[in-house]
Amino acid sequence: MDWGAIVLLALAGTAAGAINAIAGGGSLVTFPALLALGYPPVIANVTNTVAALPGYVGGAWGYRRELSGQRRRIIVLSVITVVGALVGSTLLLLGDEGTFTAVVPWLVLASTLLLAAQPYLSALVARRTERGAASTPRTERLRWAGAGQLGVAVYGGYFNAGLGIMMLGVLGVALRESLQRLNALKSVLSVVASAVSLVFFAIFADVSWPAAGIMAVSGLLGGWLGAAIGRRLPVPLLRWSVVIFGLAVFVALLVDAG
Repeated sequence: MDWGAIVLLALAGTAAGAINAIAGGGSLVTFPALLALGYPPVIANVTNTVAALPGYVGGAWGYRRELSGQRRRIIVLSVITVVGALVGSTLLLLGDEGTFTAVVPWLVLASTLLLAAQPYLSALVARRTERGAASTPRTERLRWAGAGQLGVAVYGGYFNAGLGIMMLGVLGVALRESLQRLNALKSVLSVVASAVSLVFFAIFADVSWPAAGIMAVSGLLGGWLGAAIGRRLPVPLLRWSVVIFGLAVFVALLVDAG
């Protein structure tokens, strides 16, 4: 790996960490960076998923206070997440690379649209949690959350981008909780999904460990910078900049796949 590639990966990781800290959607930067360096799509996806784990761990640690009283949810939904992530990761490696190459532009588009819709999803979650749906038993709410989380975990094992946004939307619709506590739960489940995929890919897939290490370390730095500048930078501006970039990546990948 030459110095140009190292610099590009470090910049992409730093930008992704900052974007994740402020708005989410950092994989829409790191995944295209790996493709630009010539990594095959599946290896780029696997490496991107591995590199995301430290950022998820940092987010979960930051929300540790909001995890109080959520032990049962964490255990139940973590087990479901393990199963879903294993299924998604298995589908990725057993599937044909040509199929993944064909579908990845649409996955990027889905992640981009999720990022664009994030404010509306957050508002929906907030309204839902305020109303509370008190007539719905807690066990039934957890059952619905588990069903949704299984699908999200399968998606996350197959393609990591947009995982947190999708997860927050599903949990917010199913559970009666504050947005901060939902974010805390989402962060833990993201760690579980990413850790499962990391172990699975480390055993069965080709991972570019140098690239993953560079993006992971720079992503931690980017997360710190994002938290520092997030109070000054307009979040809508950053979000829509990433959305526009994601749409451009979608078009480029679609043309290349054609």
